[in-house]
Amino acid sequence: MEESIGQQSKESVKAENAEAGSIQQRIRESFPGKRQDPKAYSPLALAYMGDALYDLIIRTVVVERGNRPVRDLHRIAVQYVSAEAQAKIASALQDMFTEEEEAVYRRGRNAKPHTKAKNASMEDYLKATGFEAVLGYLYLTDNTERALELVRDGLAAAGLVL
Repeated sequence: MEESIGQQSKESVKAENAEAGSIQQRIRESFPGKRQDPKAYSPLALAYMGDALYDLIIRTVVVERGNRPVRDLHRIAVQYVSAEAQAKIASALQDMFTEEEEAVYRRGRNAKPHTKAKNASMEDYLKATGFEAVLGYLYLTDNTERALELVRDGLAAAGLVL
């Protein structure tokens, strides 16, 4: 019974969110203006957006799994948002990307970042940038469901249990 109530709650939240529109739609309505085609963004701009989305996904899951001191929340989240973890996810997703996602991934991975990897190899850093570019592209094209699917499946395929 408890599981059924939890499922009903999740379904009602999804229904309420669908009625309210996507977060992207709500942001665009609150801040109207000229919009650029996401295909025209640089791979590093896409990665910038993807980094924020990925961080939000991980933080949401970590916080919802238990109210803890912030330092503990941060310690847990860091395991998943590191370049090394994202590189593992990107490698695990290679066969799951669509052609379009693969093209965005390659653009992100091959981009010349203006910063140097602090706690990761350059190879891991570039793979992580490619992964973030895919997430940013999916977000900006209103395909957040696919971004969530890739994060969920990528974590599982990389053996990163959240």
